[in-house]
Amino acid sequence: MSRVVLVTGASGGIGRALCKRFLEAGDTVLALDRDAALVQQLAAELGEAGAARLEPLAADVSDQAAVAQAVARGVAARGPVDVAVANAGGALGTTLAHTDAASWRRDIDLNLNGTYYTVEAVRASMIERRRGALVLIGSVNGLSALGHPAYSAAKAGLVSYTKALAMELGPHGIRANIVCPGTVKTPAWRARVEQHPRIFEELSKWYPLGDVATPEDIADAVQFLASPQARVITGVALPVDAGLMAGNRLMANELTLDPF
Repeated sequence: MSRVVLVTGASGGIGRALCKRFLEAGDTVLALDRDAALVQQLAAELGEAGAARLEPLAADVSDQAAVAQAVARGVAARGPVDVAVANAGGALGTTLAHTDAASWRRDIDLNLNGTYYTVEAVRASMIERRRGALVLIGSVNGLSALGHPAYSAAKAGLVSYTKALAMELGPHGIRANIVCPGTVKTPAWRARVEQHPRIFEELSKWYPLGDVATPEDIADAVQFLASPQARVITGVALPVDAGLMAGNRLMANELTLDPF
């Protein structure tokens, strides 16, 4: 079954994995990113499938008009969107002390408002066609306090927004779910890895599975939620986090004095 899939933040680590996974499934991908050159580069890197079935689109998701116009161009070229993956995001202020009004607004605009603008660009068409799947990319930061307060507040807002989408759009045959990754080995970590080569090993102690996710792990979860196999799954916030949200193993060990 070939579908038209919109992926925002397409040139990032998770975005690239998403585009590749949907192309491998035979879908057509509308790859949207604010950097037009990077999207063109992505299409070239994905080879024959990228050249034939990836439509590069450029827009900053925090600009509603630009998103609507870019998606309209993609629809005109490839057809209406069947699946929308709102993946674009990022974080500025690491703590409240390092957050000011400007960085707060940027994190909210990019992560929360940008996702709303993405959904708005496809919602009416999905309602008209009475089908569609929305998959939002959240974060474990939206489920617990783990730093980056503005980013976390935006991601927490997305959990509530997802439930509203599922409730209101369900009668129109549209499903909405949110994937909440923990630490993911993306290029965004490159600078920290260069400074601290063992950073992932040090972080892994907090994860019950003793590992952290790859972009492909996130793409696998998204592809499932977007598929017919998940036809009665909607309104779900799914942590893809190697067990981080299951509980604090190190604290439990200290409380019980009985290491697992």
